[in-house]
Amino acid sequence: MLYAIICEDTADSLEKRISARPAHIIRLQQLQDAGRLVLAGPHPAVDSDNPGMAGFTGSLILAEFDSLQEAQQWANADPYIEAEVYAKVSVKPFKKVFPQ
Repeated sequence: MLYAIICEDTADSLEKRISARPAHIIRLQQLQDAGRLVLAGPHPAVDSDNPGMAGFTGSLILAEFDSLQEAQQWANADPYIEAEVYAKVSVKPFKKVFPQ
């Protein structure tokens, strides 16, 4: 099943995010290599692809896992959590309707 991992950043976390990004990207690449990643990316803090020092307000990951528990465990092990980039992470089942 698909799961949406919805993450909210702590305030002023841009430097932490930059520092932990390589390890975060490795985990996403592993999901992609396994054919389980649908999409992933950050939410810019301003209306721009490159928000500069404004940074980001969080991230969204949509991926396939065998269970909600597995998705939650994967999310809890994200390097952004250890680096205190994420203040809150929610994991929810997701049903894809479109595009077909």
